[in-house]
Amino acid sequence: MPKRQTPLASSSPHAPILAPSLLAGRHAHLAMSAQVIQKAGAPWMHLDIMDGHFVPNLSFGPKVLAELRKESALFFDVHLMLDNPHQHIEAFAKAGANLISIHVEPNYPCAATLRRIRSLGCQNGIALNPRTSAASVRPYLTYVDLVLVMSVDPGFGGQAFDTAVLSKIAELDSWRQSEGYAYRLEVDGGIDNSTAQACAARGADTFVAGTAFFKETNPRSFTEKITQLSRLL
Repeated sequence: MPKRQTPLASSSPHAPILAPSLLAGRHAHLAMSAQVIQKAGAPWMHLDIMDGHFVPNLSFGPKVLAELRKESALFFDVHLMLDNPHQHIEAFAKAGANLISIHVEPNYPCAATLRRIRSLGCQNGIALNPRTSAASVRPYLTYVDLVLVMSVDPGFGGQAFDTAVLSKIAELDSWRQSEGYAYRLEVDGGIDNSTAQACAARGADTFVAGTAFFKETNPRSFTEKITQLSRLL
């Protein structure tokens, strides 16, 4: 009988969190989709903001966020997929964002923007696409509350998880340990129970699930499985 492989041990300092993505909800009834997230027991809601330039899709603006904030007490995890995020952070902070993540790839003052997000009373995050190296965000790790690793090309839901990002997650976790950082390590794209466990084993602690969450017949059970991941490793 072949020897059973011992799973990797998660070294995250944080309890796992599920952040269902509203992008996969019913766009004609976004407030109802937010209620599904809240009733499932997920503490965060992920909001993908797309400009049709940095990614080939359009989604929500700050007015939608502000209207949702009137209806929801969830933690708003706002992901700006924009060419010029530094021009829009004030609007999203004012609309009710709790955390704002910006991408490392566009050409804009990234470090200054991260500091500005904090000054507006929000937590901040730095995001990177699947083919962007972990080294690209290393200069910003002292400024951030969260690092968001995209495990699909951003812009559309329902894509398959790219296993090549697993080594990147492990690398970001190793820097968190060796350099004493406390950022959360979030993964977005193709997340379900199986891929979430693979990511958690490498140090991820925050999981964005869209299609898998909203297709679940029992969203609460799905949420509970994610929040128990650290106990399974």
